[in-house]
Amino acid sequence: MNQVLHDAAPDFDQPIAVLKHCHGRIRKQLGTLERLLSHLPEHGADEQARQAAEAILRYFDKAAHLHHEDEEQDLIPMLRAVAQGEDAATLQALVPVILQDHKDMDALWQDLHEQLSLIKEGGAATLSASAVQRFVQRYTSHMEREESVVAPMALRLFSPEQMARLGAAMQARRGIGAAPQAQSKDTSAIGQAVADLRKDYGQASLSEDDVLDDPMLQFTKWFEQALKAEVNEPNAMSLATVAPDGRPSSRIVLVKQFDERGFTWYTNYESKKSQDLAANPQAALLFFWSELERQVRIEGRVERTSAEESDRYFRSRPLKSRLSAIASRQSAPIENRAALESNYEAVAQQAGEDPARPDNWGGWRLVPERLEFWQGRRSRFHDRIVYERQADGSWTRQRLQP
Repeated sequence: MNQVLHDAAPDFDQPIAVLKHCHGRIRKQLGTLERLLSHLPEHGADEQARQAAEAILRYFDKAAHLHHEDEEQDLIPMLRAVAQGEDAATLQALVPVILQDHKDMDALWQDLHEQLSLIKEGGAATLSASAVQRFVQRYTSHMEREESVVAPMALRLFSPEQMARLGAAMQARRGIGAAPQAQSKDTSAIGQAVADLRKDYGQASLSEDDVLDDPMLQFTKWFEQALKAEVNEPNAMSLATVAPDGRPSSRIVLVKQFDERGFTWYTNYESKKSQDLAANPQAALLFFWSELERQVRIEGRVERTSAEESDRYFRSRPLKSRLSAIASRQSAPIENRAALESNYEAVAQQAGEDPARPDNWGGWRLVPERLEFWQGRRSRFHDRIVYERQADGSWTRQRLQP
């Protein structure tokens, strides 16, 4: 049932060939899985079945995940960086499908993993035919999609240096190849090769005649377009603060409201960002919508939202999110995850179904004084329109050079 000997794998200086070879090994394991399905009713969990189950488990528990990481962390980002025109449009449509395939296959594998583990131990001799069929079909169509579109595109677009970088990353992920000192040199080479990553922008333009007089209305217009384009987490924004000692820091938070007053988010008032804001009530926000090749930079002063606003938003959150906010001393050290879970369970037992907002949790609002709308353009000749608030509350607007 198992094929003991394997075809010799290509070297990592041919990373696309290595990925295709991985597909070949996946197909062999899928074939073993299908043969095991027909073997069990007649022979039960005999020695041959147990060996087959062990081989399938060994491959899909580790090697298949490494293959997915090769694609998600290296191949796809590198392709997105160099693809233009029709290639870029193809990737924009195809990549979400590939990533969803990975999630679905992982979920399907979890069901099979439990059944195969019992077979491996001789504790059961049953395997769900429907689960096997769904798993095999999903993997097969997934591999065909990659082999017909993704692999040829990479072979066509990647330079020898980019191929070498991809192969080195795949090698490092498997802990094989060069000695530690040589790997260190290779890491340096990879870091320098970042300069080769380029993506030309060209979806849209932005002129002085395109934008509205009020920057908040212009932001609303762009935000609505981001929603319509199904941008990944369009409400995610980078928040930059400065500590009393002058050290800047940034993190991603979610805007929960924006209107003529400004941009609002919620957090623990004892967190690092809140301590920074209490000492220096100036901050910067950044929205980056890569799917639309747009970003919006916002600067201004910050203020706490009213207790009534914070209460209203806190009550709107799911119960478990409210319990988490109460249980966590955000940014404070804790011994381990078990201690964190213990704190949560203690709060959950005492808080009831409608816990009140703790005093150390609430909202911050950035009142904008400067907003810059950035639209990516070809050859790095980008469009930048900036608004600045005047002393009387009005806004000026002008173009900046890229």
